[in-house]
Amino acid sequence: MLDKFFGITDAGSSVKTEIIAGITTFLTLAYIIFVNPAILADAGMDKGAVFVATCLAAAIGTMVMGVVANYPMALAPGMGLNAYFTYGVVLGMGYTWQVGLGAVFISGVLFLILSILPVREWIINAIPAGLKRAISAGIGLFLAIIALKNAGWVVDHPATLVTLGDVGAPSALLAAAGFILLAVLDARKIPGAIIIAILAVTGAGVALGISPAGGLVSMPPSLAPTFMQMDIAGALNVGIIAIVFAFLFVDLFDTAGTLVGLAHRGNLLDADGKLPRLRNALLADSTATVAGAALGTSTTTTYIESASGIRAGGRTGLTAVVVAICFLLALFFSPLAGTVPAYATAPALLFVACVMTRGMAEIDWDDVTEMVPAVMTAIAMPLTFSIATGIGIGFITYAGIKVLAGRGSDVPLAVFVIAGAFILKFALI
Repeated sequence: MLDKFFGITDAGSSVKTEIIAGITTFLTLAYIIFVNPAILADAGMDKGAVFVATCLAAAIGTMVMGVVANYPMALAPGMGLNAYFTYGVVLGMGYTWQVGLGAVFISGVLFLILSILPVREWIINAIPAGLKRAISAGIGLFLAIIALKNAGWVVDHPATLVTLGDVGAPSALLAAAGFILLAVLDARKIPGAIIIAILAVTGAGVALGISPAGGLVSMPPSLAPTFMQMDIAGALNVGIIAIVFAFLFVDLFDTAGTLVGLAHRGNLLDADGKLPRLRNALLADSTATVAGAALGTSTTTTYIESASGIRAGGRTGLTAVVVAICFLLALFFSPLAGTVPAYATAPALLFVACVMTRGMAEIDWDDVTEMVPAVMTAIAMPLTFSIATGIGIGFITYAGIKVLAGRGSDVPLAVFVIAGAFILKFALI
């Protein structure tokens, strides 16, 4: 029955291989069930409720991806987007987390509409590849500065803005050890490197008395503190439209790039180099974002860590279904998630940042009109502590330099529209 429904034999796989691939993918991205609650808790959200919302949103999105789109790809609340939610929207701009969830919900509804219509595919295909890579790299740098701060390696300074922190502190030393361990495990291609490093640092912190010990297994905590708490009316305020756009825009291109990249690795593209059932895959992402906002978490998106399962042989949606089941089982490990301190998740954030910044290597460094906008996009995100601002600066720079260099015909209409919208936004600040 499974073979017939998912077309496993036709895809050159087996039920056993798909199950192993699903478990491999889950172990690779399971760190999100610890990291996401830690980040959103800084926004004032209940950590236990966010833990449940994270697991449920990931399970829903991944199950839809497997059953409807039949792809071996997993979804979960996106790294970078959760940081933007907390440090950009709530702490940076002063909005409540309820308004932030409202913005995520609205962006999810827009995702859904654009996924049903051909608009989303048109936008994705219209944006220059260089800007897509720069956005990914910029989010990586944004995560990096958050990781360095959480580890205690970087602190604020009145004269130089930032400076070296107390790297001799026990928590900072454990974070450094965790980062090295993570990198070594990944280099040795050991599945679940990130989750192993997080648990190792947490265990060491508890053993040394740096962090309090918690439980391991219990019934899931209440979802009530975050369930259906989004403030949609507040998110419809004119001043937050740019935030809705930022969530929409970042997830739009992050998902598109991830889907194409994973499909390429798994040899899932058709003869024309396109992804079959793309609309169904986008619907999975959109549905997960809407459900996640209602449950109480930031934007849910497709994870590049799905590559680990694809590398293990996963070729159909059964791999995704296995991942979804694992997320549901993870609901019973909330005490462990509550025990994990910020310095234990910092190595994971920094490692993900390193992975994301590799997109800059694919920039055309010999073309100034491509290189400068890419660098401006990437560097503006951490320095302004805003993903949206970095995107805006990048698009404005790209359109302006291309036109003044006499290459305006190279700029897609969508880029001019987006650049104009950001110019208007910056002018009204």
